[in-house]
Amino acid sequence: MKETPQVTDWDVVIVGAGLAGLYALHRCRQLGLRAHVYDKAGDVGGTWYWNRYPGARCDVESMQYSYSWDQDLQIEWDWTERFATQPEILKYLNHVADRHDFRRDITFGAAVSAATFDEAQGGWAVTFENGERTSARYLVLATGCLSDARLPDIPGRDSFAGEVYHTGRWPHEGVDFSGKRVAVIGTGSSGVQAIPEIAKQAAHLTVFQRTANFAIPARNAALAPDYINAWKTDYPALRKQAREETGSGTLYDFPTQSALDVTAEEREATYRARWKKGGANFMHSFNDLVLNEDANQTAADFVRARIRDKVADPATADLLCPNDHPIFTKRICIDDHYFETYNRPNVNLVSLRQTPIEQIEPAGIRTSDQLRAFDAIVYATGFDALTGAVKAIDIRGPGGRTIPEKWAEGPRAYLGLACAGFPNLFMITGPGSPSVLSNVVVSIEQHVEWIANLLAYMRDRGLTRVEADKAAEDDWIVHVGEVAATTLLPRAASWYMGANIPGKPRVFMPYIGVGEYRRICNEIAADGYRGFSLK
Repeated sequence: MKETPQVTDWDVVIVGAGLAGLYALHRCRQLGLRAHVYDKAGDVGGTWYWNRYPGARCDVESMQYSYSWDQDLQIEWDWTERFATQPEILKYLNHVADRHDFRRDITFGAAVSAATFDEAQGGWAVTFENGERTSARYLVLATGCLSDARLPDIPGRDSFAGEVYHTGRWPHEGVDFSGKRVAVIGTGSSGVQAIPEIAKQAAHLTVFQRTANFAIPARNAALAPDYINAWKTDYPALRKQAREETGSGTLYDFPTQSALDVTAEEREATYRARWKKGGANFMHSFNDLVLNEDANQTAADFVRARIRDKVADPATADLLCPNDHPIFTKRICIDDHYFETYNRPNVNLVSLRQTPIEQIEPAGIRTSDQLRAFDAIVYATGFDALTGAVKAIDIRGPGGRTIPEKWAEGPRAYLGLACAGFPNLFMITGPGSPSVLSNVVVSIEQHVEWIANLLAYMRDRGLTRVEADKAAEDDWIVHVGEVAATTLLPRAASWYMGANIPGKPRVFMPYIGVGEYRRICNEIAADGYRGFSLK
């Protein structure tokens, strides 16, 4: 006779109160499950709670970067700009939390430090940094793809006597750089956004660049009423199209031809029109830009020419022109006068490939050629993407095996949702799912709904334990790699590959293709959750 598992404190513990955690809580409530959210932050918001650096803004257009599950909210909420700022997105998430009274089921200031699967209990024992504990049948990690902020391992890093900031952990009261000598290390997405704003305030700004990045002008502007109404009038159909018919979960002006099937003049005209419109639409100028190296080169050459148009000093322009990776194989940056910032008299650029940092000293940063003195250092050095926030929790499955042990040669997860050897554990937008290669709100909703449907399926059949099969997980990892190999994306030393973290295995982590991924997930569910062991 099957032994009845002991009662846990919760049916579901959700870690994280950002976009994923809030929706997971909502769906658990709909199922009648006892669910509770824990977050180390002081309030809701996830990445938008922490990333408050100057210029922080979403690179997905506002009308698409929002929940679709509350139709009334879609109609009632009014976004003000094409690309929403961090304050506006955080205001939106606070409104959602108020609207659905989410905070009564959230504990803030609660950092989860460990989770151990208890065979006798049939669930997870969860421990917090303050030593308190709770337990749950199911553990859902809504910890975010880009939430584990990383500082570079530079000798003397902690010896600096001035102010130190990381873009991913920005002071909520803001920072005044007036009259100060400021260093920014890093020119990825957050650096590209922060540098123009810091330059407006600092007495002098020095940017330390390891890798030049491609960037497309945002052309941000206030949203026109007609544009807003067009979306609101047809939201359900547009959302469906984005979810099921696109690779990214975002609607753009999609191309129908190759960059190599048109004349040079036609190609140039297309690029100029997309450049004028701004935003990631430029990525979709032609249908083979991430598939064909020759086609890709035409787009890269166009953008490099525009950088040289914008930057007055030819030597600086050369340093700012990427030449070591195909365009679009790293996260494309959407900028607001980033390149023009280097024309300011109070800004200069240091190439770390020419003069690498040797150490940080109390007075400033010493490169191979000199010591530069600073009052403040800003690290725009990104995150341990996709895996960092999961590995930061000491998660132990049956037998005591940990996630870092399982992921020693790269992350392994079936559908990016569940790990063999770790029952009743789910990740939202984990490695092996579209996650960072998508409009993450679309991917979050799909994962949360899929998990909720699985829990309902189990409840209706009296089942209490689910675990990914190792064979299914192995096959999925191979498939993720095969899909990536059909593109140019693995060619770049990007954070998609874990290349920004010393010692991290070089494995292409996200799955490419939102619509196809959704189709596969739906087929697996329709087939009785093929690839999962249900008990």
